[in-house]
Amino acid sequence: MTARVAPAHALAAALLTGLAAANLARVPVAAALGAAAAAAFAAAGDSPSARVAGAALALCLLGWWWGSTRLEALDRSPLRPLVGRAGDAVVVVTSAFRAGRFEQRATGVVRTFESQRIGEPVELQLPLGRAPPAGARLDALALLQEPRGPSHGFDERTWLRRHGIHVVVRLDRWRITGHRGGLAGAADRLRRALAGAIAPGLAGERRAVLEGVVLGDDAALSPSTQADFRRSGLYHLLAVSGENVVLVAGGVLVLAWLLGIGRVAGEVAALAAIAAYVVAVGPQPSVIRAGVGGALASLAWLSGRLRDVWQALLVGGIVLLAWNPYLVYDPGFQLSFAAVVAIFTLTPRIDRRLEGLPLPRKVRVGIAVSVACSAVTAPILWLQFGYLPILGVVANAAAEPAMPVLLGLAFATAGLAAVAPGAAALAAAANGLVAAYVAVCAHAVAAVPFAQVSTTRGLAALAGTLLAAFYAWRLWRTS
Repeated sequence: MTARVAPAHALAAALLTGLAAANLARVPVAAALGAAAAAAFAAAGDSPSARVAGAALALCLLGWWWGSTRLEALDRSPLRPLVGRAGDAVVVVTSAFRAGRFEQRATGVVRTFESQRIGEPVELQLPLGRAPPAGARLDALALLQEPRGPSHGFDERTWLRRHGIHVVVRLDRWRITGHRGGLAGAADRLRRALAGAIAPGLAGERRAVLEGVVLGDDAALSPSTQADFRRSGLYHLLAVSGENVVLVAGGVLVLAWLLGIGRVAGEVAALAAIAAYVVAVGPQPSVIRAGVGGALASLAWLSGRLRDVWQALLVGGIVLLAWNPYLVYDPGFQLSFAAVVAIFTLTPRIDRRLEGLPLPRKVRVGIAVSVACSAVTAPILWLQFGYLPILGVVANAAAEPAMPVLLGLAFATAGLAAVAPGAAALAAAANGLVAAYVAVCAHAVAAVPFAQVSTTRGLAALAGTLLAAFYAWRLWRTS
């Protein structure tokens, strides 16, 4: 890290800290006044360090003010006083319905309730069976219910509140009257088009795995397959990552080069492709972080400045927490950022430790990444979900080499679908084999009796085993 970029890191970290601090205490007015005073101090500073310190304090307080304001907005609920009532409502479905054991659920927005304008996000609930698609506008008889409280280690009410949802709406009678328009409607159409284009002719588990990896949507996977991905430590493959964004941007740049288009136009097209992909996939923490990083990389090239990976990570966190400061509690946010920090910091050290092993360079790096991410994310998995996939390194070493092939074929299939449907079908069939291989890795590792630890006694045994293995490793390295 050079002295020139250090102030930028400090300022971005200060703003991020202020946004997160709103979860501890909300002081919007005091924070705004303090930000103004700190900015005046920074402007009057007589040394660079004083100006940076004043600017950092101003940004921290500004983030605190904005975070407090956003949390107050997220906590407002016109529907909460009406819980227990039923009435006619206009509802827009904002996600695909996911089937549970007894009902199916999705997110939505209540536009009106009993002719009163509302505009509040809710969780929708339907009996198993027919369900409207994402983006549908419904006229419905809606029953407003309180979310469930703590049960079996999960507090649904708190989890929904942190996503700005305070009411569960049971739809007893509904009919589709249209579909939402604007950017959200375009995102719905783009997502449906991409879901159809990446896997023409495929069905079942192979198609479900492709949709999970490319779109971050595991709804089509059976509960047993989802459990195997969790147990094997491969569930992170079903969340859109930076690898997806890199392949989208890289594919556009390669296509621009093949067509003889200049690099500047190619970078602009890559920015547009990244934005379209993020919109199609939806507001997941991992994809927004990856999208911000990819966009900053293109902008850095266009502006002639070196890309800074730490700055990209900080900006991604700022974007997410500026929208919803509650995301600091979200497992997806925590796991995504912890994994990236592990890759930046621990992976090079572990890779150097593995240099003496007779392994190809790519395999060694893959193991280093898996070990680093597993070590850093293990406390989060245990605290959030109460389990640890202890064979995750083995599963990832087997499955990760297939991921660039799967993603590359999926995006190539989507591109071919518009111009050569026959070639797209062949590419999808080949990709189905790759998806089947990834699923086999999950099933095979999950079938091992000790693949997952979910008890305190098992965690203690695992800790003792790791300490003994580390001691033996040090002895071997010394000798």
